[in-house]
Amino acid sequence: MKDKDTRSTHSAGTHTISDDLKRFDAKIPFWKGIPFGLQHVMAMFVANLTPLILIAGVAKMDTSHKEWLIQGGLLVAGLGTILQLFPLWRIGSRLPMVTGISFTYYAAAAAIVADKGYGAVIGAIIIGGLFEVALGLTATWWRRIIPPIVSAVVVTSIGFSLLAVGAKSFGGGDGAADFGSWQNITIATVTLLCCLAFQFLAKGTAKQLSVLFGLVIGYLLALCMGKVSASSFQGLSPVSVPHFLPFRPEFNWGAIISFGLLYLVSAVEVLGDTAALTDVGFDREPAARETAGAIAGDGFISSVAGFFGVMPLTSFAQNIGLVAMTKVVNRRVILSGGLILVLASFFPPVAAVFNSLPPAVLGGCTIVMFGNIAVSGFQMIAKAGFTERNITIVALSLTMGIGFTQVPEIFKYAPALVRQIFANNAIAIAFIVALALAWVLPGDSKADKTGAAAASRKTETAGTAQAAETVRAATTATDSLSA
Repeated sequence: MKDKDTRSTHSAGTHTISDDLKRFDAKIPFWKGIPFGLQHVMAMFVANLTPLILIAGVAKMDTSHKEWLIQGGLLVAGLGTILQLFPLWRIGSRLPMVTGISFTYYAAAAAIVADKGYGAVIGAIIIGGLFEVALGLTATWWRRIIPPIVSAVVVTSIGFSLLAVGAKSFGGGDGAADFGSWQNITIATVTLLCCLAFQFLAKGTAKQLSVLFGLVIGYLLALCMGKVSASSFQGLSPVSVPHFLPFRPEFNWGAIISFGLLYLVSAVEVLGDTAALTDVGFDREPAARETAGAIAGDGFISSVAGFFGVMPLTSFAQNIGLVAMTKVVNRRVILSGGLILVLASFFPPVAAVFNSLPPAVLGGCTIVMFGNIAVSGFQMIAKAGFTERNITIVALSLTMGIGFTQVPEIFKYAPALVRQIFANNAIAIAFIVALALAWVLPGDSKADKTGAAAASRKTETAGTAQAAETVRAATTATDSLSA
C-alpha cells in the first residue's frame, strides 16, 4: 500500500501526486510543490536579471543602484507570476505562466538612456504598461483577426529565437572570455546528460524534476572546476527591502511612443506564449479570456515594475519549455516559484546563490527546453493543416523573420525606431509577415483543404497506432516479468 501523503483525493476520484502535478487546480501538499517551483526559478533566474544588469551598465549606475534593480526585478517577477495564477478581475490568465524581465525593450531603453536619461525610460514603462493592459482587455475583439496559422508561426519563431540563447549559454555565456572552452563544454554536456538520464530513467514524480537534478549536478561540477564566482556573495546585507520609486519618472512623448510600439510587439509574443503553454500543458488552444488576461496581466505588472525602477515583464518562454518537458502545470507548484522570487527580493544572499549559476550549467538544461518550444510550434502548424496557403505563410514568414535578424545590417538605412523594433526581433517580423499574408492570400481551394485534412488524419492515425504498439509492448514486458 502506498503512503498516505503520496495520494490526493478529489471528488472525481483518487490521484497520485504525480498525476496531480499535471492538474492545474489539484490540491497537493505545498511543500511537495517547492522543488518543482524551485526548478522554474532556476530556469529563468539569470535571464530575468540580465537585462537589468545590462541597462545598469549603460546608465552607469553604482553598486547600490544595481542592487536596487536586482531586488525590484525579483519582486515584480514573483508578483507577476502570482498575478497570472490568481487574476484580479480580468487582469491575469489563470494559467501556470512564469513572468520575468523582457529583453524586448533593452535596445530602445539603452538608446533612451543615452539621450534622455533613465527617468524617461521609467515614465515610458509606466504609461506603456497601461497601454498593454488596454490591449489585453480588448483582445477578445482584435484576437479574431489572427488565424491559428499565425499563432503557430509566432510560437515557432519564439522557439527558433531561443535556440541561439541556449547555444550561447552552452558555450559559457555571451561575451565570456573563455567561451567554448573545454571546461564550459564539459559542464554543459554533463548537465545535459544528467537531465536526459533523469528524465528517461527516473520514475513517477521524480521524473519531473529532471531539470533541477541536472542543474544541481552541473552546479556541483562547476564548483569543483572553479567556475562558480564568489563575487556574487561579497558585501551583501542579510535582509533588504526593495526600494519603491528609486528613480524619478519623466514623461517624454518620444520615449512613450517607442515603448508603446514595443508593448504591442510584446502582446504578440504573449499570444504565442499562451498558445504554446496551453498546447504543451493542456493539449488545447487558449480560451479568449486566458489570452486577454495574460496580456493585461503583463501590462499591469510592467507598469508596477516601473515604480520599482525595473524594465517591463513578459511571460517567459524558458518556463513554457520546462512545462513541455515535465508536463507539470499545478498552480501550487508555480505559486511556490513565485513566492521564492518574492522572498529572494528581501534576502540578497538567496538571490546571490541563484545569480552564481554558471551560464554553461543553464545552457545544458535550456538547450533541450528551447527545442521543445520549436517542436510545439511545428505541432501547431500541423494542426492548422499543410495547405498550399499555410505552407506559403509559414515558409515566407519564418524565412524573413529568422533570416533578417541574422543579417541585421539589412535595416541599416531604416529609421531608428524601425531598427530598434525589428533588427533583432524575429518574432515581430514573423508575426507581421504571417498576418499580412493571412489577410492578402486567397483562401485554399476545397480540394487543398480536403487533402490537408486527410494528411492530418493520417498523421493522427499513425500516432494512435504507434501508441497502441507501445501499450502492447509494455503489456508483453509486464506479462514476461510476471511469469
